[in-house]
Amino acid sequence: MVTIAAGLLGPYALIPLYLYLAIFGVLEYASMLRLRGVGVHRDGLLAMVILLVPASLPDDDPLGLTTAWFAYPDRSQLTLAFVIMMMVISLGRRIRDPFPTIVYSLLGYLWIPTFLSFMLTLRSSPDPSAGLVNVLLPALAVIASDVGAFLAGKFFGRTPFMRHLSPSKTIEGAAGGLLLATIALPVSHAVFAAFSLPSPEPAVLLAFGLIVAAFSQAGDLFESLIKRWAGVKDTGLFLPGQGGVLDRIDSHLIGLPVGFFLLSLMGRL
Repeated sequence: MVTIAAGLLGPYALIPLYLYLAIFGVLEYASMLRLRGVGVHRDGLLAMVILLVPASLPDDDPLGLTTAWFAYPDRSQLTLAFVIMMMVISLGRRIRDPFPTIVYSLLGYLWIPTFLSFMLTLRSSPDPSAGLVNVLLPALAVIASDVGAFLAGKFFGRTPFMRHLSPSKTIEGAAGGLLLATIALPVSHAVFAAFSLPSPEPAVLLAFGLIVAAFSQAGDLFESLIKRWAGVKDTGLFLPGQGGVLDRIDSHLIGLPVGFFLLSLMGRL
């Protein structure tokens, strides 16, 4: 819901939200891994959170750093630079297990700040109306999936689903999440049309909602996999029992890049 509110305000309103979520997400991720004795390049990850902001915006954006003599690196170039940086740092530091540190640092970089930064790219469009719709569509699909899964699981959940990852998940809940997403996205077409906002046709939105919802549920399960491995109930390590940032955005972390990919195929980016 916060993503939707910030998206309505404009692309620059999303930057503080992105920084907050990515920074605390990285801190929670590093804390979880520390429980298993695995270190990550936390400071490097936090630096990349900031560096990803201009890389996620258009070259002609006022915050962009591209000039006549300097082209700011894109995401793929930043990823390459991050890998090289970790390899070089590992040579000069006495780390007991350098390879897990490199691998888990790269995973954290891709999973949290990189995937989350797609919210900035989706909102940044030459047409502000199209940018608004682009960032709202995956957010609506994820939220509808979460709400549908919760309600269907609560009232109809009987059959366990991925019990080894999350004992509370049920097949009925997963199906309810997919169903609500496939209903909510076509309905959103009428809402967008009422405000003269350009959006894909309802049939396209039905498929979009189904695909993004399915991947967002996978994102939720992926975080459960990490929590199980780390031996924690939630990622709210700074305030145990209250949930954490990663618990709130785990579905969005997969839903945003998948939504970006689908919208790119539609020619909307």
